[in-house]
Amino acid sequence: MKKIVVALDGHSSCGKSTTAKKVAQELGYAYIDTGAMYRAVTLYFLEHYIDLTNPKKVQEALDNIEVTFHRNSKTGRNEVFLNGLNVEDEIRKMYISDKVSEVSVLAPVRHAMVAEQKKMGKRRGVVMDGRDIGTAVFPDAEVKVFMTADVGIRAKRRQQELFEKKQLVPYDEIVDNLKKRDFIDSTRAESPLKKAEDAHVLDTSYITVDEQVDFVLDLVASALLHKELAE
Repeated sequence: MKKIVVALDGHSSCGKSTTAKKVAQELGYAYIDTGAMYRAVTLYFLEHYIDLTNPKKVQEALDNIEVTFHRNSKTGRNEVFLNGLNVEDEIRKMYISDKVSEVSVLAPVRHAMVAEQKKMGKRRGVVMDGRDIGTAVFPDAEVKVFMTADVGIRAKRRQQELFEKKQLVPYDEIVDNLKKRDFIDSTRAESPLKKAEDAHVLDTSYITVDEQVDFVLDLVASALLHKELAE
């Protein structure tokens, strides 16, 4: 059977990663968390005190960064490695969330990550989630979904995720962070967060994860049938 690309874009904490992982598992596709790639770059920049206003230093840093994904056989998680070091847990911390949009807005960073993402999905058979998958990385993706949710609900979900990782962060701080990231992501000059013209909108505010997954899988089934009939 022919394989396709499934692109899930949308705002922070609206369920993209959870849905994408489950969809990939159902299809037997590879799952690529592009947001984690930008978080890993942000971690490197912070650890090495990279001046974001210095293009030369930014490019030199990017030339020394390798972000890879490896499946943890014990947990079943797809974990992120930065230059060979497992940084899966570190990149999920709030101090990374506070800075990731400032790093990902930089054109050299986006160009580098988009190039890597295109390589990863070259053979199709992937589910990618992020901010610009359906518009910049794979504008030819057979299935595009734009996910969103009420910011208050997103903040509660994010707070629960952090709590489960033993990070106690005030609700208001999370709301402010999400609003800041939404603004930066949506207004940046380089491949801003926006709905692709042919993307299907999925508001996850009041539906379950299973319903989110079923929504995407129905679109995939339709796309695969259309592809088969076209051939």
